[in-house]
Amino acid sequence: MTTTPASPNIPASPPAAPRALVVGESLIDVVRRLDGTVDEHPGGSPMNVAIGLGRLGRPVDLLTWFGPDARGTALRDHIAESAVHVVDGSDGAAATSVAIATLDETGAATYTFDLDWQVPATDGLLDDVVVVHSSTIGAALAPGGKAVLDLLSRARVSATVTYDPNVRPALLGDGAHELIERLVTLADVVKVSDEDLAWYEPGIASGAIATDWASRGPGLVVVTRGSEGVLAVTSAGLVVEVPSRRVVVADTVGAGDSFMSGLIDGLWTAGLLGADHRDAVGRIDEATLVGILERCAEIAGITVSRAGANPPWAAELTVA
Repeated sequence: MTTTPASPNIPASPPAAPRALVVGESLIDVVRRLDGTVDEHPGGSPMNVAIGLGRLGRPVDLLTWFGPDARGTALRDHIAESAVHVVDGSDGAAATSVAIATLDETGAATYTFDLDWQVPATDGLLDDVVVVHSSTIGAALAPGGKAVLDLLSRARVSATVTYDPNVRPALLGDGAHELIERLVTLADVVKVSDEDLAWYEPGIASGAIATDWASRGPGLVVVTRGSEGVLAVTSAGLVVEVPSRRVVVADTVGAGDSFMSGLIDGLWTAGLLGADHRDAVGRIDEATLVGILERCAEIAGITVSRAGANPPWAAELTVA
């Protein structure tokens, strides 16, 4: 039997590069300060995570929902500046959503929302995707929430699923706790703030909740604790703590999101993304985990040192 050689005039197609897919809201943060000034910045936790990944050099698609208005144009321009690809159909909203962030004397923000959430068609979106990230809002709000949950369930076949609860009580109705628990069990990696855990289970130590969550499916649960640093727990029982960076805080908008970007990026560099590496995430060694978290702390520190959700570019970092 003879074999016909491939034509030398038709070059072989290179394999597609693995990509991240981030699912969730894009909106405008209207920031109200104590001195009476008001600024507008692109925001939304998932969008911020996608921006952070793009600035760290990762190929990333953003499945989101905003309008064809002036604020939507501002979002699209901001997203494009960080080399993030917006999934087709994501600009179908009647108007771009808004989050009003009111800052206190420490720079911490409380939020109110005018938010519309739907999900464009998702056929083929998981091709070549190595990690899918989402938060609670996208899974909670109708009519898009059901599609998000379905997408995350399908993603587990081939990709790592990462999750940040990013709790916004004003948007979460009855069943919020059950939804968070469902998302935790779907996730391979969870990043959560101590403030969110205090809302989720008041009076229970964040480490105890993280340990419980790490026994329910995730290989890694990371708790950010502001100036108190970071606590991480793995499903194999490893517990590590890393201090936060000492910086002059402009505000905390987007800090947790930039930390999440750094966490995904660090696991990517360590070769721990993709469904084939699901078990390895829970067995991550201490040195690798500490290195990842120290870089995340630097990323978050840079973000809080400047106004709005403005994560750093890779060239700004000192931690490799």
